[in-house]
Formats: sequence, structure tokens, C-alpha cells
Amino acid sequence: MNKLTDVDWNTWEARDRATLLFVIRDGQVLLIHKKRGLGKGKINGPGGRIDPGETPEQAAVRECQEELCITPKNVEYCGRHKFQFVDGYSIHVWVYRAGEYDGTPTETDEAIPLWFELDQVPYEKMWEDDKFWLPLVFDRQQFSTRWIFDDDKMLDQHIELVGVA
Repeated sequence: MNKLTDVDWNTWEARDRATLLFVIRDGQVLLIHKKRGLGKGKINGPGGRIDPGETPEQAAVRECQEELCITPKNVEYCGRHKFQFVDGYSIHVWVYRAGEYDGTPTETDEAIPLWFELDQVPYEKMWEDDKFWLPLVFDRQQFSTRWIFDDDKMLDQHIELVGVA
């Protein structure tokens, strides 16, 4: 399973469901240095698994509260990812953005908050796919993607633009 065509995306179901949420304001994005879990050691947006009974948006807000001690406001849907890993793991990720929040971004046992100018995002310290779709979040373009990964190496990808938020 090295190519998108090796997966029947019509019947694909992810093992896990998760979220990412990017706070973007004043030409900057709030990212995290992930201290544990999937992507440990990488720079990413706050997020995590969706709990039973939660909507993806509710999970995205909760994860920001847990990881950064902030509550995003006026959350906007941006897109979704379907990640299939060659080892069999799979995850469906809903992506959101917000321009405002309550609280102060604070380091927790899960994450260290980091602000970056939009044109200085450290893609070399992030998942390999982020450089392809994160600019779409900045531009408020909605998307739907499919990815094949071998550990943290991207093998194949497809990005479909589905509108403007």
C-alpha cells in the first residue's frame, strides 16, 4: 500500500478520528511543539482525538483548552484529511481555524505554544504534508485530502479544493 489507488476510499474507515485547530491573527499562527503522542517532537497545530459524543468542532476547542489553556472563538471549518499509513493505522482529521480566543497560551504537559509569522512557518519541523495544505487554511480555502504515509514519510497525496470558507 504505497499509492492512493491501493486504498478503496469509498469504503475507507479510519481507526481514529481527530482534529487540528489553528489560531491565526495579526499575520501570525499559533502552533505547538508536541511533547507526546502521535507526532511527538514535531511542530503542529493543537488538536487530538475526538471523544465519543463530541462533534469534531467541540473536540478541536477542547483540545486547545487541554493543550494550551485557551478557548478558541468563532471557529471556522477549513477541511479534512484522510491519512492511511502503510502499517495499517489510519486517521480522519477535521481542520479548523479561529481568529480569536480567551485565555493565555500556556505550556502544558502536552504542548509548548509557539507563534510564527505566516511566511515563517517551520515546515521542515512539521509533518511532510503540512506545507501543501496549511497555506490553504491561511487563505480560507476549504479542502479535502487523502494521504499515504510510511511512518512520517509521505508516499502519495491528493488535495481537492472544495470552496472558500
